[in-house]
Amino acid sequence: QVQLVEFGGGLVQAGGSLRLSCAASGRTFSSSAMGWFRQAPGKEREFVAGIRRSGGTTYYADPVKGRFTISRDNDKNTVYLQMNSLKPEDTAVYYCAAKSDTYYRGTYYYTQGSNYDYWGQGTQVTVSS
Repeated sequence: QVQLVEFGGGLVQAGGSLRLSCAASGRTFSSSAMGWFRQAPGKEREFVAGIRRSGGTTYYADPVKGRFTISRDNDKNTVYLQMNSLKPEDTAVYYCAAKSDTYYRGTYYYTQGSNYDYWGQGTQVTVSS
């Protein structure tokens, strides 16, 4: 069992930055792929960024490439999402998710929320124009 808790959401002006953190409990963090997803009001949940267990491979959705950076610290059981140059369209509840990562399954696999087993409660990010 893995429990995930997100931190760092808030209100920021367009062009600003935020760093989200997701702290994981349990001893399986270092063997888990981690993902960040978001859901805006009236929209479906969408993939934002993902990182494999070693941290050596990362994935990004096109709308955030070049602006967001995902990273992890396996010693601290924490995954981060650094968000720069924020836009009003980035406003959403951001969720982190975990998935046991025993072998590589292809890029598409890590972008699909249905493949993740554990989810945090979410943290609100609001970007004002």
